[in-house]
Amino acid sequence: MKTDEQKRIFEEWLALHRGLLFKVVRAYAFSPHDQDDLFQEIATQVWNSVPSYRGDCAVTTWIYRVALYAAMAWSKKETRHRDNQSIGLDERPILQASSHVNPQLDWLYEQIAQFDEVDRSLTLLMLDGFSYREIAATMGISSSHVGVKLNRIKQRLAEQSRKEQENAI
Repeated sequence: MKTDEQKRIFEEWLALHRGLLFKVVRAYAFSPHDQDDLFQEIATQVWNSVPSYRGDCAVTTWIYRVALYAAMAWSKKETRHRDNQSIGLDERPILQASSHVNPQLDWLYEQIAQFDEVDRSLTLLMLDGFSYREIAATMGISSSHVGVKLNRIKQRLAEQSRKEQENAI
């Protein structure tokens, strides 16, 4: 594939699926500096993946898979890095996908951030309306396993919401 064609496809994918990438970034990186770093890492991986896309699945599924795997790898690398040294935070927020504040959405992202990597990925895919079959194909697990894990995640979120509402009263 020629570089011009790769660039055209990459820019098209980035423009069409920027919101999807921001969701993944927000679920895996929590400071503005980390979000900036992770977005750059995901964009790099999407760029690198353009020539290997064969059309066997939807572009959205492909980009989600690339973004999730990049985010999981980045998360592991950052954890090891942070264990070895302390890093100061930059206050430049890259993610301005939404200009309004939504406390319910913020609460949901706080909860998702506490999940392990697989549960985070499953939750994001579910929230974007992917079917169990599509999630299974993206994550490399069976559809029935997706169903079990998502039901447990929903129960966990409902229980946490219930606890917080009781504590607020």
